[in-house]
Amino acid sequence: MTEPPQPPNQPPPPSGYGHLPGPPQPGYGMPPQGPNPYAQAPTQPMGQVGYGYPPPPQSVPGAPQGQGTPPKRKTAVIVAAAVAGALVLGTGAWFAFGSGGSDGPGKPAAQSSAPADGKPSASADKGDGSGNGAKDSEDLNAGRKQGEDKVLWLKTVKLDGPGSGVPSEGHWIIGDTVVKSAWKNLTAYGAADGKEKWTLAFPTQICSVTRHTTGDGRTVVMYKDGESDSASCNRLRLVDLKTGKEGWTREVPEEGLLDTMTSPTLGITGDTVTVSRGGGASAFKVSTGDKLFGSETAEGCKPGAYVVQNGKMIAVASCFDENMTNEVSGADPVTGKKTWTWRLPDTYKVTAVYSLDPIVLDVGNEEKKQHSIVVLGPDGKQRTTVSGEGTFATECIGSLFSTVEICDATVVDGGTLYMPTVTEPGKPKANEIVAFDLGTGKAKWRTPSGEGRVLTPIKAENGRLIAYRKGVGDQGGEVVAIPAAGGEPTVLLRNPSGVSAPIESSFYQPKIDYVDGRLYISSALLSAKGTDEKLLMVFGK
Repeated sequence: MTEPPQPPNQPPPPSGYGHLPGPPQPGYGMPPQGPNPYAQAPTQPMGQVGYGYPPPPQSVPGAPQGQGTPPKRKTAVIVAAAVAGALVLGTGAWFAFGSGGSDGPGKPAAQSSAPADGKPSASADKGDGSGNGAKDSEDLNAGRKQGEDKVLWLKTVKLDGPGSGVPSEGHWIIGDTVVKSAWKNLTAYGAADGKEKWTLAFPTQICSVTRHTTGDGRTVVMYKDGESDSASCNRLRLVDLKTGKEGWTREVPEEGLLDTMTSPTLGITGDTVTVSRGGGASAFKVSTGDKLFGSETAEGCKPGAYVVQNGKMIAVASCFDENMTNEVSGADPVTGKKTWTWRLPDTYKVTAVYSLDPIVLDVGNEEKKQHSIVVLGPDGKQRTTVSGEGTFATECIGSLFSTVEICDATVVDGGTLYMPTVTEPGKPKANEIVAFDLGTGKAKWRTPSGEGRVLTPIKAENGRLIAYRKGVGDQGGEVVAIPAAGGEPTVLLRNPSGVSAPIESSFYQPKIDYVDGRLYISSALLSAKGTDEKLLMVFGK
């Protein structure tokens, strides 16, 4: 195999490092090469995952909708909008880009007009402080075995919304509070008992959120400028997640003729919030809402995305020349000024960002059906490419029109990239997490999930990788810790068997987090058909 062509003025990668071109058959927009264990059946059709697209109908909790674990966000591969991602890592190993299934979702039926306030009308936990998550006197911990932990509480919502369904991606844990979005509302619950603390209503649908917050618990949320199907997602609002109080509100101005506000993505670092939407990108002050900079006034190639993480920012830009060149630049989060530039080979584009410290990018060539995971140094020079055996999930982008942002499905920490594999046709539905050394580009260790299980990285902390091992049947899931050096996982939380296990495993496109000994699982999409739907489930000791 040969390395992808080098961009101008770039040194060749060190000898011996593997590359990640795709095989001849699968590629952008091509049929899937096998089921994606992170996508719960039925899967979304290509290019229809994200805000404003319909999830399959969900029944009242207790009647699960299948056993797959959906991704936190799926990859829409540049222009071709493939929904599940993979790429070649080493000899004979490949990633296929496809929908993961040929059937589309069960489209929610059209509903009557939505309530004026759009508020959830039901919750599973009546807020009695018991923390047992009781619904209609049914004990969600019934069937719990000795040594297993418990369901603390479960929330459901009953929304009567548009037939296409509504987003519910917002999910933040702030101290002893968890805040969840659902259509037009943000609602805060006590982490221990599920009691409602506050609700903040928006005038229209919440259409974009970021998991990033400021140090004092504030975030920025986007909502639409109207109720029609053609309404733009172009309104920004500052929200204090501790109190539920709103701050400034402003409209995002267009950044040139190619700008669209279809599926913008948000990011926060320091006092800067970025709004990226493919055809343009802007940055504003979190404290005041004042505009800092944007792609329309950028010198040279025009950024379609500003990606931020832990005080760092890169601009991902298109040059609109005859070779369709793209580039990545280091940028100052306050001024937007470039600090270095790495130009991709002709026709290659950035399809995912795994980390900014170090900079780890997934880049792809649509024509050649090739992909590489590239590691850049702090000066923007290419250091290594990653290689290894397996078919790996590269799920990041929510829809065809979404832009790149930091991926949820992978974790980078201490010079190591942790990636989950996906299963292949005819093989048991189990996977593994592979740790790659970003200094050498080689795999360091692999941890299998166990028979019939799926293992998903959550985060790294205290020298360990924290991961969620999905349950099967009436067996609950687990939170496990894997040493950074590899080794046998240690179980941190063992969710109960019995009644709650099928509910846990049936969340559609779940958002998953583990904070202070509690596991949070919440829905990212709701069908809003006027029936109870699972919104948020919390487990603990």
